[in-house]
Amino acid sequence: MTTVPDGTDNPTDSATDSTVARHPSVRTFRAAWEEAGGTGRIVVLPDSVHTAALAAEALGCEVGAIANSLLFDGGGRPVLILTSGAHRVDTARVAERLGLDALRRAKPEFVREHTGQVIGGVSPLGHPAPVPTYLDPALRQYDEIWAAAGHPATVFSTTYDELRAMTGATEVEVD
Repeated sequence: MTTVPDGTDNPTDSATDSTVARHPSVRTFRAAWEEAGGTGRIVVLPDSVHTAALAAEALGCEVGAIANSLLFDGGGRPVLILTSGAHRVDTARVAERLGLDALRRAKPEFVREHTGQVIGGVSPLGHPAPVPTYLDPALRQYDEIWAAAGHPATVFSTTYDELRAMTGATEVEVD
């Protein structure tokens, strides 16, 4: 695991880490994160981590401290839910809470269109246009939480309050 130094897109360890840190989605995320006042750190993990459990293992934290960024299709409109890695989103209940007919798992093309990122690396920031964002209040219990930073192998640290402020997210119970 390599911490990406502040102010540069090049971590100092390996060519792979350097390539990931310079990836366009990570650079877009970094710019949005800095503009929003992010104070944590961006980390390039040794490999892509496609589950909250793998991310938690690599970071040495509880799986619940991983903020999964899940983009759903809410009747043709994107809906981003930032949920604890310890939770599954009950789409029927969340759709009802948000006043939507349904929430459906978004197809990869829909995710890329609305976030500019790929599934597994969707960050809460840096999208081509604003996406309505909702935050699982279960994340509040962790002093430090981790979320994707625009690429499946990059994450950033933050706090619940900072994440909520940076994203303008509304709290919603997800289960």
